[in-house]
Amino acid sequence: ISNNVVGNNMTSSVYTRLVSLFVNKVTTLWQHGELSNFEYLMHINAAAGRSFQDLTQYPVFPWIIADYSSEVLDLNNPLTYRDLTKPMGAIGPRREQQYRDRYQTMDEFYKEGIEGSSPPFFYGTHYSCAGYVLHYLLRLQPYADMSIALQGGNFDKADRLFLSIENSWISASQENLQDVRELIPEFYYLPEFLSNSNNFDLGSTQKDEIVQDVVLPPWANGDPNEFI
Repeated sequence: ISNNVVGNNMTSSVYTRLVSLFVNKVTTLWQHGELSNFEYLMHINAAAGRSFQDLTQYPVFPWIIADYSSEVLDLNNPLTYRDLTKPMGAIGPRREQQYRDRYQTMDEFYKEGIEGSSPPFFYGTHYSCAGYVLHYLLRLQPYADMSIALQGGNFDKADRLFLSIENSWISASQENLQDVRELIPEFYYLPEFLSNSNNFDLGSTQKDEIVQDVVLPPWANGDPNEFI
């Protein structure tokens, strides 16, 4: 058993060093303009053990654009972009303060030993999980079948589906304290996932609006290719 432990520790150490060397190498290439942002993020995801083969460890890509309401996207305006120095839960001072207040309250309850209290935490949800991946990709196979299986034989309620880019951004960056999700790589290369080309019956919202394609921001002119 002792030899096995030593062997495992050595293997882990070697693997850690190899991953570190890999990350340093791709970072240098990226800094010198020899890798695109997309390629660099894919390499970083791979180093973290994330791949398209595992929905529970799917590649994570960040929200970058923060403007989903303008008729024209001004790429020279700093306000067009999300603040990448902060996680989704800290986008905007009001949202950040809400999480800080919740953490402080939980911390006080826990230290006072109040029954049922748990150790304090900022976020009760993750920025990526299998459910989020299926949420985004439900209009494509085989993800549609996976979404149906996840919901026990039907698509989720229409109002909870991936309906609109702008609404998803507002939920994850402003309104919903249970939503800090980031994006998936498909947002940056696969326009097909935004269209219901398979004509799935996704139901109707409470406003009696039939769910079809994802609603795009005005600056995309209704074209998934333009959005990507």
